[in-house]
Amino acid sequence: MAKDNAFSPATAFAAQKNTPGRGLLLVLIVICCVLEGILQLSDFGLVQPERLRGMAYEYGGFWPGLLKDWNPNYAVQPYAMFVTYGFLHGGLIHLIVNMITLWSLGAAVILRVGVRGFSILYVASICGGAVGYAVLAAGLQPMVGASGALFGLAGGLLAWMYVDRFTFQQGLLPVAQAVALLIAFNLILWWAMSGQLAWQTHLGGFIVGWITALLIDPRPVDPDEIHRL
Repeated sequence: MAKDNAFSPATAFAAQKNTPGRGLLLVLIVICCVLEGILQLSDFGLVQPERLRGMAYEYGGFWPGLLKDWNPNYAVQPYAMFVTYGFLHGGLIHLIVNMITLWSLGAAVILRVGVRGFSILYVASICGGAVGYAVLAAGLQPMVGASGALFGLAGGLLAWMYVDRFTFQQGLLPVAQAVALLIAFNLILWWAMSGQLAWQTHLGGFIVGWITALLIDPRPVDPDEIHRL
C-alpha cells in the first residue's frame, strides 16, 4: 500500500491563532481521525469485521486498475476514488503527520484566500494528486493519504510567494530553496520507504495546487504585509 506522506515546509506562511475558518480544518481532521480510529480498533479486533481496514482500502483507496479493465465495487468508484483516497491513511504515524501539516498549511491558505479559496484549492489538489498517481505510477498498487492535497496547499503557498516576491523584487531564492527542500524530502522518504512512497501523488498535487492558487488569487501581496498579518 503506497502512502503519500506529508511534509511541513519551513517556508509556509505563519498562521495566526485567530485564523478564520479553522472550523473547516477541524472538520477535515476529525473525519480523517475518526476513520483511522475505527480502522485501528478493527486492527486490534475491537470492532468487527477484523479486516475492516482492507475493506476500507478496497472501497475508498485509489486503484489504478479501475481506470483500466477492473470491475468496481460500486458504480461510481472509478470517479469517487479521486477524492475518497485522501481521507484514508496507512496508520497512526501517517495520519498524525498529515493532520499536523493540514492544520498549519490550511490555516496559512485560509489567511490568504479565505475558506472558499481553501476549499477549491484542497479539492483540486486531491484530484490532482490522484491524476498524478494514475498517470505516473508504474504498477497497480493502491494508494491512500491526504498528502496529494497537502502538497497542493504547499504548491499554492509557494506560487503566491513566487508572485509576491517577483512583483516586489525581493528575490526568488527562498522559493527555489523551498522547492529543493521538497524534492530532497521526497527522495529521502522514497529511499527510506524502499520505493513505496507515492511521489507521483505529491507531484500531481503540487502542480495542480500551484496552478489553481494562481487562478484563485493571482494578485501580488507585499511579503512584508504578509508577515505583519
